[in-house]
This record gives sequence, C-alpha cells and structure tokens, in this order.
Amino acid sequence: MKHEEANKDIGGKGAERQRGKRVGGNSKIQNVQSPAPNAQPVVPSTQSPVPNLDNWLEIGTIVSPQGLSGELRVYPVSDFPERFEVAGKRWLLRSGDTEPQPIELLTGRYISNKNLYVIKLAGVENCDQAEVLRGCKLMVSASDRPQLGEDEYHVLDLIGLEVFMQTSGELVGTVVDIIPAGNDLLEVKLHPSFDTDKQTTNDKKQKTVLIPFVEAIAPVVDLKFNRIEITPPPGLLEINN
Repeated sequence: MKHEEANKDIGGKGAERQRGKRVGGNSKIQNVQSPAPNAQPVVPSTQSPVPNLDNWLEIGTIVSPQGLSGELRVYPVSDFPERFEVAGKRWLLRSGDTEPQPIELLTGRYISNKNLYVIKLAGVENCDQAEVLRGCKLMVSASDRPQLGEDEYHVLDLIGLEVFMQTSGELVGTVVDIIPAGNDLLEVKLHPSFDTDKQTTNDKKQKTVLIPFVEAIAPVVDLKFNRIEITPPPGLLEINN
C-alpha cells in the first residue's frame, strides 16, 4: 500500500505519504517530502511563525550528520526511494521558517537495518554545516505526486473518508489517520450514532478504532463518493475500543 500526504502539521499527519490497499498480501507505503535549502545557521526566534505548507509534502526529517564530509541521515516518511536516491531539486524547511527553500540533492543511499537514508546536499561540505540542519524537514511540491498503481492511494485522499458497514450501510465514522504497520491501519473516529452499546466506556469523548486496510476488510474504497465500506470480523471494533 502506497501513500502520500500533504502537510497539515509538521512531524505528524502532515507528512507527505502514500498508502494503498494491500494487494497480494503486501502493504505498500510511500512518503515524500520537499527539498531542503542551502546550509545556513538557524536563527532562534522567541515566537515562531506558523509554516504555510498547503502546497507542500513532507518526505523526511534530517536527524543527524553522517561522518565528517557533510552527509546527512534522514528518517523517511515517504515510501518512494527516488525521493532520496535520485539527484535533483528538493526543498528544506528550517525551524522558524514559514516556507521551504530549494536545495539540490546530489546523492543518496538507503541503510536498511536502520530505516534511514544517507544523503548529500549541495553546499553542505562538513560536519558543522550538516549539524545546523538537524531537525529540518525535507519537502516536495504537493503537485509532485508519483503515479500510483491499482488499489494504491494517497494518504491525503483517504483522510476524511466516511467509513460504512457494507452489510447494513451503518455509518461507522471518519478516517482521521493512516498508521503504517505490516498492514496499514485506518484510524477511524467513531460517529456518535454508531452502535453505542459496543462502546465499553461511559466516557463521552469520541473514540477511535484501528481497522486493517486490507481488501478482505475494506473491500470498497470509493474516492468519488467519499466512502469506504468495511466488513470487519466479529469483535474487531469492540477490541479497538
């Protein structure tokens, strides 16, 4: 299952990701972020402005320098390796900035046992310059979405879909997030009218449930009509509560 999300909140659901329905037993997830700007000192601010990221997708976070030559370790939130391995323009969002700035990705490689990419950015030549970029977000334009295959979906397209029981048509709730796992999980906020007898608490706060995003449980995904139909096995929704 592949996914990409537009940025809503940096470091959270705003990460650009792609998710799709599992096909043939494997979940495919892909996240994308925009490029980073040239290395410059980050100026502290007592009141950080809110970034304007409506047109951007996050692909990863720079977590630390790698070695002494200016390479950077990046934790990906994109499943598309080309975001980190194919040279070209990317975008960097620094702490306190409202807009990401362009930067050139020179090289990149994946470290499988750490789930990290090591990248080289233009203008970052030593460990000190790399250290300044710790915590910066790599971004891509929201219009730069890789093509998805059959039964694959962008996270952005899944968030907000209403979830219905296929057999009864009962409204279960609304998708509020996609949780990456062996099989991706739909996080669904239950609608207040949904079978309250199943909810084992008297807490009036709306509950969320996690529903495996696999074809056997979510056989219908209709983006045109903003709905997902599910056939959960007995006890799944109650267990989540």
